[in-house]
Amino acid sequence: MGIFAGSSLALSAGSQSTAPTASRTSTTDKLATAGAGASRYHPDRFAGRAGKYYRLIWGVDSLTVKYAESGEIIRFSYRILDADKAKALNDKKSEPVLIDPEAGVKLVVPSLEKVGQLRQSSTPEAGKSYWMAFSNKGRPVKRGHHVNVVIGHFHADGLVVD
Repeated sequence: MGIFAGSSLALSAGSQSTAPTASRTSTTDKLATAGAGASRYHPDRFAGRAGKYYRLIWGVDSLTVKYAESGEIIRFSYRILDADKAKALNDKKSEPVLIDPEAGVKLVVPSLEKVGQLRQSSTPEAGKSYWMAFSNKGRPVKRGHHVNVVIGHFHADGLVVD
């Protein structure tokens, strides 16, 4: 009798645990169908206050770091919201550096003989996107690494390489 009571208790517990799973599945299905019109999911790149910090203090948003040219170049781009606040990012006197603590390297923007530095350093304009390319010779920086970009007093920490 004790064995029978124990098995019926396990059966009732098992039937109770399947009900929430079914509701979780239906909730997931609802969320998936709700975003069916969107082409891709782009998570917010900055947790909490970080995005607000870059917008309010530095006048920029949409900070991205991308693995380009088969990994030989790491491209950092940003969009300017407030040209006065963002002047430091386009200052020709500031030497930009990309630091990858995981790989233990510091990348610089190369300067080519006929082209000059691989960065935009014109007068910033609100609403426009700007970029700079860091040389990743030997490909020490990989996709998924968390990197820091330093341009003068500007620091963007923990950016993920896409």
